[in-house]
Amino acid sequence: MADEALDVPAPPPPQQQPQRRGWGVAFARLRSLWQRWFLWLLLALLVSALLVTVVWLAGRHEVEQVQAALERDTADAVVDLRSGLQRNAQSLRATLAPGMERTHWADRAAAQLREHREWLRLEWRDAQLQPIEAVNTPYRTRILEESNRGPAQADVAQACATARKAGAPAYSPSHYVPVAGGGGVEVMELCLPMDAGDYLVASYSLRDTLVELVGPTLTRGQEVAFTEADGTRLVALGTSRRIGTRVFTSQQRIDLPGASLMLRVDGWRAAPDLFPNMLTALVTAISIALVSVLVLLARDTRRRLRAERDLADALAFRKAMEDSVITGLRARDLQGRITYVNPAFCEMVGFTPEELMADSVEAPYWPTELAHEYHLRQTRRFAGGLPPREGFESVFMRKDGTRFPVLIFEAPLINAHKVQTGWMSAFIDVSEQRRVEELSRASQERLQASARLATVGEMASLLSHELTQPLAAIASYATGSLNLIGPEARGEQAEVAMAVKRIAEQADRAGQVIRSVHDFVRRRDRMREAVAPQALIDAVLPLVRLQARKLDVTIEIVCEERLPAVVCDRTLVEQVLLNLARNAMQAMDGADHAPGSRVLRLRVARALPVGATVPADGRRWLEFSVADLGCGISEEVAARLFTPFFTTRPDGMGLGLSLCRTVVEQHGGALMFEPNRPRGTVFRFTLPAAG
Repeated sequence: MADEALDVPAPPPPQQQPQRRGWGVAFARLRSLWQRWFLWLLLALLVSALLVTVVWLAGRHEVEQVQAALERDTADAVVDLRSGLQRNAQSLRATLAPGMERTHWADRAAAQLREHREWLRLEWRDAQLQPIEAVNTPYRTRILEESNRGPAQADVAQACATARKAGAPAYSPSHYVPVAGGGGVEVMELCLPMDAGDYLVASYSLRDTLVELVGPTLTRGQEVAFTEADGTRLVALGTSRRIGTRVFTSQQRIDLPGASLMLRVDGWRAAPDLFPNMLTALVTAISIALVSVLVLLARDTRRRLRAERDLADALAFRKAMEDSVITGLRARDLQGRITYVNPAFCEMVGFTPEELMADSVEAPYWPTELAHEYHLRQTRRFAGGLPPREGFESVFMRKDGTRFPVLIFEAPLINAHKVQTGWMSAFIDVSEQRRVEELSRASQERLQASARLATVGEMASLLSHELTQPLAAIASYATGSLNLIGPEARGEQAEVAMAVKRIAEQADRAGQVIRSVHDFVRRRDRMREAVAPQALIDAVLPLVRLQARKLDVTIEIVCEERLPAVVCDRTLVEQVLLNLARNAMQAMDGADHAPGSRVLRLRVARALPVGATVPADGRRWLEFSVADLGCGISEEVAARLFTPFFTTRPDGMGLGLSLCRTVVEQHGGALMFEPNRPRGTVFRFTLPAAG
């Protein structure tokens, strides 16, 4: 009864669950199909868009070329018109020479009219614009009536007034002259002022002007017209537009004294083809070929997908079998790289498949002490050596470092073409069977390692003990020599006393180095103390000056006032300063310097270390710098300067700068270098200040 009271929804009928699963499978197939064909559809659209764009750009380029050619032709025609009108004005002026009689002018004017068909009439008028003499063109019937040619003619009066004011030929706006029988002629008047106050007037026919002064090539296949500024067509010449052609229009303004005209050229060009030029056709053909290739590739992809599905099913079945076994399986190619491992092998060694199949010949599960042996064995195997059929034992290393024995069976890996592509190995973990032997072997190895470490410690202690005694003897002899010389030595004895004193100091320094080695062997911590910066420089200065005198180097020491002490291992830091100073002097020894120009500068100042987080005032760090005037450091040498065993000197070992940087970084500082000005190099390192 309690169960009946619970409001729990009933499960769906059994027949509905397969139906829902079918819908889910169908939806998954549709989504997979869409994802599969989306890229192909997108690629096809991009190719189509590219094809349309190329064809459109080619057609537009063709149109722009036609329009540009029409603009050039129109500009050339305007230049020809202006030149022709100027020549006509000069010819008109030549008809009236000084002192010429009226009868002679008529003959010359008639000759000019025979040469210039664009003139309808030439007139010689006086200062009041009364016609003195007039001659009409022989190529037309008389169009201009004598009764209308007088001072009352407004267009001629306006042109002559402009000409007299400018002292040059002037033109009147065009006007329409009707002709008997219908029609008319568009006429423009030219007025030329003369020195005696008279005028020469030439009447132009605009249509004949186009015929005579514009090249015939311009009117071939297009229409040339004179229009007003508002676009009103005055006269036109050329062929009419054909059906199926495209109009290209170009207009140029002709500015004349007293009047202006517009030269309009309408070109009739056939509409551009779908493929305007060979390049566009070639691109189109390539695009069509590309689309065809895409279609073939899509079909091939569909077949490949079907084959991949079958292969995936076969691989899934094989993987299920391989994952179910407890034997480790591993496949390697002919170069020794791992190409396959099963989960049992990964669990056996503790590495992931990605770590095992890294691009390396040496496997990560090889024990370090056996890696060389395994590498040789692998080389012999790849050279053609067949492993024993009963297998062989080996030792592997897990990711945590533990070793375990395995029994290995190997066989050649042959592909479908009967060609060997690698080796297939099967591994059986026999650690439980060899547990006792492994424990015994591990104990023996640990004892041997402990014995070797003890031997190394004993040898280090013996060497430090044996070297301490001769160093102490050297110091004692040096002290005895100083006592024999006495404190009041003068001249050469004083120099000998100084040398003996330096011998004692360096012997003591060597003893400190030996004690440092002894402390390291005995696992004692290095003692760091607060040392004044000047004391560090003074400790290495005698040795630096000794080498400086040999190389003719001048030493400059710059030390800021009131510097705090630095916390460091005094012996190691002195070695860093000494090594940098010697390198600087050797760099100047190889450079070409004038006598007295080799300067070594040692400087100590407050500074901030590179990359360190310290207060902004920088009082917690001191910077030591060693500057030279040598030949500097090239980019190739700078890239490998701190690499161990890299050196530019024939007698160098290449460990000095590497050890110097290690010492400085152990103190928390940084060692760097930069070019010196005007030449040379500056090495800088930082040390923590006390307090």
